[in-house]
Amino acid sequence: MNQQKQEVDPGVAYILWAFGLMGFCGIHRFYSGKITSGLIYFFTLGFFGFGQFVDLFLIPGMTRERNLRLLYESTVEARNNSPKVTLVKDNEPPVKTDPMLILLKAAAAHDNVLSIGQAMLATELPLEEIEGLLNKALKQNLAHIDNDEQTGAVRYYFDV
Repeated sequence: MNQQKQEVDPGVAYILWAFGLMGFCGIHRFYSGKITSGLIYFFTLGFFGFGQFVDLFLIPGMTRERNLRLLYESTVEARNNSPKVTLVKDNEPPVKTDPMLILLKAAAAHDNVLSIGQAMLATELPLEEIEGLLNKALKQNLAHIDNDEQTGAVRYYFDV
């Protein structure tokens, strides 16, 4: 079963943060995956309002962190569910998988759209190598680059 994790939206987190003004503090932390601190905020009225105010500036980072965690979990799940067949003869080193193939599989698993961070997680390569790999994909017409309509972030759209 190929089930994608839903991304956490900062706009929704801000709306849930606003419920703190009515006494329901910490709901945005539950939404962002921070259960323990969400409980603390709920029972202390957002650290007596101070923590709730500080979270106004921390919400983008919390949602970004949650989305990266969800991406990592879905990548690990996809990697664990994909069949792996490697035939290694005696005295021969194992064949290394082509990073471009890994990148294309990751793109296919994410509706043919990847950010640089998603590409790094999928291939487990450092930033410099990922940038080179993505540029190679652009030159070979495997992908094109554009900005996300909602966030404006750079995205690589693959033709897979």
